[in-house]
Amino acid sequence: MNIQATKKQLFWGLVFGIIFGFLLQKGGVTKYDVIIGQLLLTDFTVLKIMLSAVLTGMLGLHVMQRFGLIKLKPKAGSWGKNAIGGLIFGLGFALLGYCPGTIAGAMGNGYLDAIFAGLIGIIAGSGLFAVAYPLLKNRILTKGNYGNLTLPRLFKINEWLVILPVALIIFLILFMFERTGL
Repeated sequence: MNIQATKKQLFWGLVFGIIFGFLLQKGGVTKYDVIIGQLLLTDFTVLKIMLSAVLTGMLGLHVMQRFGLIKLKPKAGSWGKNAIGGLIFGLGFALLGYCPGTIAGAMGNGYLDAIFAGLIGIIAGSGLFAVAYPLLKNRILTKGNYGNLTLPRLFKINEWLVILPVALIIFLILFMFERTGL
C-alpha cells in the first residue's frame, strides 16, 4: 500500500472514529449507569445502539462492495483467538464496566474513572498481551483455525441470502424494543 493510500485510510478512520465517538456519547452509552443497566437487563440502550450499528454497517459495507467502492477482506480467525480476546474483553469489562469504545467516549467526556483506571487498564492489558503474544502466537491463538470463512462461503450461497434475513431479524428486534418500551 502506498503512502498516499495509507494517509487517506488513516484520515477516514479518524473521521469515522470521531463520528462514532460522538454518536456513542449522544446515545448515552459512555455513562457507567447505562452500561451497568444493560448488564443488569434493565436498560437496553447499549444493545439498541449496537444492533443499529451492526445493521447500518452490514448493509452499508455490502452495498459499497456491490458498487465496487470497497473490497472486503475478512481476517482469518480461530476459536483460540476468540477465547483470548473474549477473556481480555470480559475481564476489562467486568473490572471497569466499560468496553473499548465506551471507555474512549467516557475519557472524552472527562469521567475520572475512565481516564485513570481505564487508561491504566488499557496500557496494562496491552502490555501484558504484548509480553504473552510470543507464547500464545503458535499455541492457543491458532487452535481451531477456521481461516477467513464467512457464512455465505460456508454455505456456498450468495451473501445477500445471509445479509437480508439477518437484517430483517435485527430490524424486528429493534422494532420489538420500541413497541415494548425496553
